[in-house]
Amino acid sequence: MTYHLDTIAIHAGQEEADTATNSRAVPIYQTAAYTFNDTQHAVDLFALRTSGNIYSRLSNPTTDIFEARMTALEGGVGALATASGAAAVTYAILNLTGAGDNIVALSTLYGGTYALFAHTLAQYGIQARFIDATKPDDLARHVDSKTKLVFGESIGNPAANVIDLDAWSAAAHELGLPLIVDNTVPTPLLAQVFDHGADVSVHAATKYIGGTGTTMGGVVVDSGRFDWAANSERFPALTKPDSAYHGTVWTDLAGAAAYITRARTVLLRNTGAILAPWNSWLLLQGLESLPVRIERHCTNALAVAQHLESHPGVAWVNYSGLDSSPYKVVADRVLTGRGYGGIMSFGLKAGRAAGATFIDSLELLSHVANIGDTKSLAIHPATTTHSQLSDAELTEAGVTPEAVRLSIGIEYIDDIIADLDQALTKTRG
Repeated sequence: MTYHLDTIAIHAGQEEADTATNSRAVPIYQTAAYTFNDTQHAVDLFALRTSGNIYSRLSNPTTDIFEARMTALEGGVGALATASGAAAVTYAILNLTGAGDNIVALSTLYGGTYALFAHTLAQYGIQARFIDATKPDDLARHVDSKTKLVFGESIGNPAANVIDLDAWSAAAHELGLPLIVDNTVPTPLLAQVFDHGADVSVHAATKYIGGTGTTMGGVVVDSGRFDWAANSERFPALTKPDSAYHGTVWTDLAGAAAYITRARTVLLRNTGAILAPWNSWLLLQGLESLPVRIERHCTNALAVAQHLESHPGVAWVNYSGLDSSPYKVVADRVLTGRGYGGIMSFGLKAGRAAGATFIDSLELLSHVANIGDTKSLAIHPATTTHSQLSDAELTEAGVTPEAVRLSIGIEYIDDIIADLDQALTKTRG
């Protein structure tokens, strides 16, 4: 049968009870290693001739179910769970790049991702070229023979902008490049990015997937739709013999799943940013309640955005659900119609100096460098999450000095608004 996403979030990857114990709930397989049936079984596993578990740095039965569920939700061919969202982004990039290569990234990125691209990757000879997120027609000017991919966030953090996935995927594919999309903020329930041309998605599962601010994790999902072999010279890591694995050609071995197979057997095996089985289990619990939570996040966030838009202490509000938003038309086309997400940014009329007053005056909302929690959160990005950026980089990322980012939780809406109002009152003297 074909199931709705809400059902997939609860059942995918474990449609039946655990075969070993008949447990209906997913068991936690807290083990480092696994026995082999015999020596030939071990040989076949290590040679990738058969599937199965060798060591939990490569795979784990609890994590397998989390990966299968994320694959089903995104509509891909495979997924790789990682220890954090940052690890997921790093693996997504390193799976295609090496020293001397470059990537093109939309400038409206989470501060940690921007720093990874602009500074850390540069230490390893990988250049990031940043581009205006509203100008897919400019992509060709940033691309050369060493460009490996285009990267963006479906909903930017903290700018809350919605990118035109259709336009960016078309522009990337015209140049023979895959589009990798960080789909953390909307989750697959609000954005089916593969349906709009994205080739790989990444998530900080720590956020809405986990949902309670307790569990670190990340995941990379492969659509299986990009034809790596069609441009084999550009993607030798997938289409040429890989010395890291006995000369394996991943497109020959794994076909449509070449990208995600290499990410596991080379990057995860060799660098080890694994998701612990306990965290996999916690993230599965999060997925089960995600459909219910995301609805409340969205309805609350829209109500807050509408309220702030008319507040005398607020200069502007960025939330694509507002009729006044420049992203509303794109959001209505590329999102699933269930809502516009739980994050927004707004500007204090009193300016940057009022940021500390506002944050310190909040009573219900927590001052936290996170999003996607059931609890409502607030932060001043220019002095925290994006503090490593220069003024010019802040502007490119869509972060102004007076901006405050809100991650709206699932509390009673009147309580959220009352807390914002009393804190805003104090910024006006």
